[in-house]
Amino acid sequence: MSALNQTEIETALQGLQGWELVEQGTKLLREIEFNDFRSAMAFLVRLSYECEEMNHHPEIFNVYRTVRLGLNTHDVGGRVTEKDVQLASRINELLPSQ
Repeated sequence: MSALNQTEIETALQGLQGWELVEQGTKLLREIEFNDFRSAMAFLVRLSYECEEMNHHPEIFNVYRTVRLGLNTHDVGGRVTEKDVQLASRINELLPSQ
């Protein structure tokens, strides 16, 4: 597995609604607002199963109804890889229609 270059990341982001590249191009980030705390936590529980299945675990921050997710791959020095893009896509699929 290797880190994606800037062009590859920018191309991937075109198909990843809501995601942005932060921290000098080393992390994908998405902030999601839910209707309430229970909805946010239900989403995180569903997400935990996907992460375990992929053996890829995001940074997760939750305050009340706001969830912020950060994706990068520690095995390649904390850079963005195809594995991060795949998990971002799966996260988007888990979200209720927005």
